Amino acid sequence: MPSYTVTVATGSQWFAGTDDYIYLSLVGSAGCSEKHLLDKPFYNDFERGAVDSYDVTVDEELGEIQLVKIEKRKYWLHDDWYLKYITLKTPCGDYIEFPCYRWITGEGEIVLRDGRAKLACDDQIHILKQHRRKELETRQKQYRWMEWNPGFPLSIDAKCHKDLPRDIQFDSEKGMDFVLNYSRAMENLFINRFMHMFQSSWSDFADFEKIFVKISNTISERVMNHWQEDLMFGYQFLNGCNPVLIQRCTKLPEKLPVSTEMVECSLERQLTLEQEVEQGNIFIVDFELLDGINANKTDPCTLQFLAAPICLLYKNLANKIVPIAIQLNQIPGDENPIFLPSDAKYDWLLAKIWVRSSDFHVHQTITHLLRTHLVSEVFGIALYRQLPAVHPIFKLLVAHVRFTIAINTKAREQLICEYGLFDKAIKARGMDSTEDIPYYFYRDDGLLVWEAIKTFTAEVVGIYYKSDQVVVEDQELQDFVKDVYVYGMRGKKTSGFPKSVKTREKLSEYLTVVIFTASAQHAAVNFGQYDWCSWIPNAPPTMRAPPPTAKGVVTIEQIVDMLPDRGRSCWHLGAVWALSQFQENELFLGTYPEEHFTEKPVKEAMARFRKNLDTIVSVIAERNKNKKLPYYYLSPDRIPNSVAI
Repeated sequence: MPSYTVTVATGSQWFAGTDDYIYLSLVGSAGCSEKHLLDKPFYNDFERGAVDSYDVTVDEELGEIQLVKIEKRKYWLHDDWYLKYITLKTPCGDYIEFPCYRWITGEGEIVLRDGRAKLACDDQIHILKQHRRKELETRQKQYRWMEWNPGFPLSIDAKCHKDLPRDIQFDSEKGMDFVLNYSRAMENLFINRFMHMFQSSWSDFADFEKIFVKISNTISERVMNHWQEDLMFGYQFLNGCNPVLIQRCTKLPEKLPVSTEMVECSLERQLTLEQEVEQGNIFIVDFELLDGINANKTDPCTLQFLAAPICLLYKNLANKIVPIAIQLNQIPGDENPIFLPSDAKYDWLLAKIWVRSSDFHVHQTITHLLRTHLVSEVFGIALYRQLPAVHPIFKLLVAHVRFTIAINTKAREQLICEYGLFDKAIKARGMDSTEDIPYYFYRDDGLLVWEAIKTFTAEVVGIYYKSDQVVVEDQELQDFVKDVYVYGMRGKKTSGFPKSVKTREKLSEYLTVVIFTASAQHAAVNFGQYDWCSWIPNAPPTMRAPPPTAKGVVTIEQIVDMLPDRGRSCWHLGAVWALSQFQENELFLGTYPEEHFTEKPVKEAMARFRKNLDTIVSVIAERNKNKKLPYYYLSPDRIPNSVAI
């Protein structure tokens, strides 16, 4: 009688093993086997991290194996099981791989196909078409869109983490509990003693050092020592944790009535301000989208204030970016003066602090939350709803949405205030010239990583899509793209996302956007938060007095009183520390330990991708040698695969 050797791999995460009864059935082109209990005498099967093998004998030839059915039945208590993969050695000596990488919960069943990626058009056998369809029908019931708040991209229909499908929950929910992580941060940073001191102001800038005692970080120390300098202020728009707002100024806005006479002492080329604009030496950061936002929603017990500044910057003869004019609100007038480097020291310092506070708010809400977390969640939901596990695009992208839906659900549950600003987009910024702006490392490193991802996605697309027509006719792919656009992006053309993808080149570009957003872009705007925001005066999360309406009246005492109180400063420090930490067992860009693909051409493409990324790591490391402010956020060995924190 024919005999098969079945090898079963159990996950290594906590609680992955099971004591339940596990049954296996084989479905072949010539027939189906009976259920076989996988059990070895006097042996503890399916322990965490185990790889167990069993001999399965069948009554008659099954033909080509098409499906493997795994069924779990309760032994004593409900016991979830994480199945990594099954391999099958056939009677004629062939090996077939069946990737799973899923949880089987309760008394459940999973039906697996072999690991070869297939488009829908590749499936001609009825049972395989049926399996494909049933998988998506089941997933679409589990992964439902929901409007969390008006104006947001749609999110997963789950009120809390435990409501999520088991396959996308964290392995250990406690590990990503924000409250627990902040408590741990307070202990690690030795700032618990200040946490109860809400409403209690610091006495001066040096007083902030009391919560800055545990630092082994050269960037945050440098920020503390140089934050008042114009060079440090300007540098952060290029390489801080929000390097996406600065744009070249092509015309001075009427709402900022600045003249050559006002900024003459800052201009180094003996040109008028208008001539400097024409030569491309003037840059602008406009926080217009903060205009009219009510700042007192998160904590009604403390008065909080927002500004909507416009900041004009100048590229000096050393090619460094420095601020030359700041207006703290949008409408010019006598009570909205333009602050200048030539003003009194504390007038100019306070104007810069207001800009840094506004930058912090836009960074957290738009750059970080909206444009990486929420957008990546959209990709994840649409992926599970529209692409079966056998689809090559599912296999390619699943690593890049790992834990994203879970982290966002935890954030909605514990962290994010229900009010915010999400209805405006950031436009093209004219920041592409490496000659004009040579120190824009976010751009330089980002382009290297982008091209590496694009090369990789193009290779994968080329393996499975032999022509543009195959792309057009892949209905599952088109449904995925449409789901992202219609539900995730609310059908808004301004989102920049298409309703459909019609060529292999456009598909590669689309996949590059998904992967880059979830990995590199998130890394660039997330993991520098402790570096740049831990020194509170450099990134105030709240301001406790309104912006000044006149010059010459600001004192250092007023500035310190405007900054966050002791309790909120500690909360902020703990938050940026926790958000800047990598996860335990972090998976970095280019690593795919879950082998959803089994075909050699894709594995070879992955190896080339990793080699390209290793080259980029070396280039960035060489560039950073001896730099006082190294830029490493986009070094691939520091870019996690997905948005998971």
